[in-house]
Order: sequence, then C-alpha cells, then structure tokens
Amino acid sequence: MLGALLLGACTGAGETGQTVRPAGETAPAVRPEGSPKRLSTRALEAGARVLQRTPPPQTLDIYIVGFHPMRHDPTHQMEAHHFCRQVNEDFAQCALYDGNTPDANLTGIEFIISERLFQQLPPAERRYWHPHNGEILSGQLVAPGLTDAADAELMRSKLNSYGKTWHVWSTDRGDRLPFGEPMLAWSFNRDGEARPGLVEDRDRRMGISTEDRRRARQHFLNAARPQEGVDALRGAFPWPTTPIPGVVDSGAVR
Repeated sequence: MLGALLLGACTGAGETGQTVRPAGETAPAVRPEGSPKRLSTRALEAGARVLQRTPPPQTLDIYIVGFHPMRHDPTHQMEAHHFCRQVNEDFAQCALYDGNTPDANLTGIEFIISERLFQQLPPAERRYWHPHNGEILSGQLVAPGLTDAADAELMRSKLNSYGKTWHVWSTDRGDRLPFGEPMLAWSFNRDGEARPGLVEDRDRRMGISTEDRRRARQHFLNAARPQEGVDALRGAFPWPTTPIPGVVDSGAVR
C-alpha cells in the first residue's frame, strides 16, 4: 500500500487523485571551510558519475524532515532532513543533512526500528533510542512533497517506532567543520519543547502546516502505545511545556 501511495506521489497524483505538494528548498546552514574545487577535481567528479555506480545513495528514497534536541544539551536543537532507506518492515537507516539542496551538509545518521525490535534490545541499549510518537502526533515530522494519503500511510508505519540518532556537525551554530564528539539526539515529546520559531521557520520556508498535519493525525491516537523515553527530557527545558495527547511514557502506566 505504501509503495503504491509513494509511486502516486512521484507521478503527480495519489490514489485519491490528490495533487502532489512541492517540497520547498532549504539551503545548508554553512559553507564548509576549504578552497574552491580545481578543474581537475571537477573532471574527476564528472568521470566518476559516468563510470562508477553509486547504489547505496540511490536507495535513500524516503525523505522526511523533523527536529532533534541533543540528549545532553536539550536547548541545542537542530532541523534534520532525513534521507532514508527502508531496509525491511522493522528497520530503516537514514543520512541526515542540514538542507535538501545538492550542496547540503551531512550532519548525522539515524537508525529507525519498530516497537518489536526495540522490545528485544537489552535494557542498557534502550537508553540510546528515542520515541517517535511525539514527533508524529504533534505534526512536526513531515514528508514534504507527498500527498495527504501517502504522508498518512508513511507516518502510520512509523507510529510506536524508535530512533537512534547521532549528530556530528553543528552547522546550525555556524561551525564550518565537524567539531567535537558525536552528540546523541532525542525527540520532542511535549508541546513547547521546541524553541520558539524553530518549527514555524521550517513551515514557512517549506510551505508546510504543522498544525494541519497534527489535526489530520488525530485518528492515530487509538493506535499510539506508551513508549520508553517520553519523559527523559521532561523538565530539562527552561520554558513551560505541556503534554501531547496520546504521547505517554511507558513508565507512567506500569
């Protein structure tokens, strides 16, 4: 079903005849430090495009955009453009960029697993994986360019899933090279956790309405189950936050 919906999106109309919404462009936050490419470098690139195959990047065919607060510094928050490969029904892997143009910077990676695989993890490993229901039910996680039907099916397939995310480059802070240690990222699980303007800027730039997505996903509520990690950052933000309906920490219902 999802494949047919995504194919419909690529060809201009979904199964319900909906017109595809174009995805707005987001330019990278910084230009990396370094000298301009020499002609010889450009010639090598042109030759490589003709002579070499690049199967792994070609399989990154699902595009979603969301936001990540850093686990140990929640006020450090980044917009993340995910380009993903759905390896099987339970596992996906994504390259994270700071934009969606050809010159976007690679800023991290994310692995996504189903609730079933998460439950098989040892307890010590689970602390690295953030829950996704808050991102989905709030409307913040979006798949730009898809029809409403395709977006809904994609997000339904990620309900109750978990992500393990490492950011390695803070281009949002103006770093022109990747500095420091990798940062474990988390998810927003309460309204108000995102700093003012973060989501609104993305929506304005990309022609997205987070509130419209949120309203459209209310029928997911009955399928959303309590998740581990929902309350991991509760109280870690220097501003008021409130619960998102349907987003519950599993520790609160034991």
